[in-house]
Amino acid sequence: MSIQLPQAKSVLRNPSQEELRELVAKMPNAELTEYGNYNVTVRVTSRSAGSTFLVTDDPDSTQVQTMSTADYAKEAARQDAYIAEQDMVLVEGYIGPENSPMRRAARVYIEASNSNIPAMQQQLYFDKDAEWNEDDALTIIYTPNCPADGFPGDKLVTIDLPNEVTRVFNIDYFGESKMGGLRMWMDWVYEQGALAMHSGAKVIPTDDGDKVALIVGLSGTGKTTTTFQQQNNSLPVQDDIVALVEGGDVYSTEDGCFAKTIGLDPAYEPTIHGALTKQESWLENVAVTDGKVDFFDDSYTANGRGTFPLKDIPHFDPRKLGKANFLLILNRNESIIPGVARMTSPEQAAAYFMLGETKGTSAGGAAEAGKFLRVPGTNPFFMRFDYMQGNRLVEMIESMDYDFGVYLMSTGRVGGGDDVEGSKKIKIPHSSAIVKGIAEGTIEWEVDPEFGYEIATSVPGIDDIEILQPRKLYEAQGRSEEYAELVARVKAERDEFMAKHEGLRPEIVKALG
Repeated sequence: MSIQLPQAKSVLRNPSQEELRELVAKMPNAELTEYGNYNVTVRVTSRSAGSTFLVTDDPDSTQVQTMSTADYAKEAARQDAYIAEQDMVLVEGYIGPENSPMRRAARVYIEASNSNIPAMQQQLYFDKDAEWNEDDALTIIYTPNCPADGFPGDKLVTIDLPNEVTRVFNIDYFGESKMGGLRMWMDWVYEQGALAMHSGAKVIPTDDGDKVALIVGLSGTGKTTTTFQQQNNSLPVQDDIVALVEGGDVYSTEDGCFAKTIGLDPAYEPTIHGALTKQESWLENVAVTDGKVDFFDDSYTANGRGTFPLKDIPHFDPRKLGKANFLLILNRNESIIPGVARMTSPEQAAAYFMLGETKGTSAGGAAEAGKFLRVPGTNPFFMRFDYMQGNRLVEMIESMDYDFGVYLMSTGRVGGGDDVEGSKKIKIPHSSAIVKGIAEGTIEWEVDPEFGYEIATSVPGIDDIEILQPRKLYEAQGRSEEYAELVARVKAERDEFMAKHEGLRPEIVKALG
């Protein structure tokens, strides 16, 4: 049963978008743009992982940092007392569409002085209906202006899973509202025997029927871009979180999109650009000068964001999604990862899913930006032990009675960073050609001798074999010795990383070769 909301000075319940616009217009940090939408410049520019605590008296039951129930009770009481003096906004809806067995009621209860956050959240929730029940609601209690003295940066996020409530203190970044509900939902999904994935979803028409693609990737590594990039007039369904259930069915979570805006170019991302330049959208921490929007200015942060409802763009009906056909594991690397690799077994798929290799972006804050990371499942929001994700993925694949392909796809570079002469960037058109080739089954493959997965010998639309087979780039540049050293180092580092995950099926570890 969901907790009772604390009493407030006043509560505005489920206001319209227009009512929320009127409140946002009064915010001193809000600016009306040339497109008629609002951009709000907030203090916090990314998620506050270091200030996030799971409430439990058994810290050995989780891999994340914890707070005792006694300490949590003190902070909750302090927040409740603060709310008693505040004007609040309550927005209610659903995570998941109406026919989804994974649908949950959800709500955010937040200070009215930060009305851009409930406005953005309202665009992501599916609409409340007559069946909505507050006793079943995943709840976010959010006070962006209440300091959490003594905690990192005087900020605090507490996750009380038994009572299904997340409390947020002194953070005005919208992402904490979005992930506050989804994080609790993901844990609940795991309890149902399914796997929640940090994943986009799209439907690609082919001569062989529609193909449902899942795209997992750390925030900022191309997940949303890949989801919205069109192949054969493909349609997006979801850009961030989905549930994969036994048998292969997949279910979406949100009725809108929270997209990164830096470098947003209508030539390469016309759908997202078009949606975020409409009056109905909301922007956060985007550079705006005298109303003019500059999506390429990162002087304040490279983690500018925006929300828009899916109804504002062509999209596939999430109620009709059905079974997933293939999974793309995005990897933003800068050395020997090929443009695409095909996994040869469920265990190998789970191994690369567990590795979650990528280059961190500003979405994870300064601690991650520009650094090489390994984040299992590319999901930093999983509250249990990471090995449980890898084992569950194998279970999900083994439960399918059809061919489910899993691919590693690079969105970075081969041969080194942009400061390395002769290195090559894997561009959006390359990635799009790869996705199209996977969906249509037109890629030709061979086994990679070093890693055991399959690499492409040809992809329609890509005429540079060095992007598909980095070894050939290193050979052509007289860097074969460097390539061999990198292979050896990567294998050793992967073995060391996987050895840390006690409980992971041994055959998953062995699948790395």
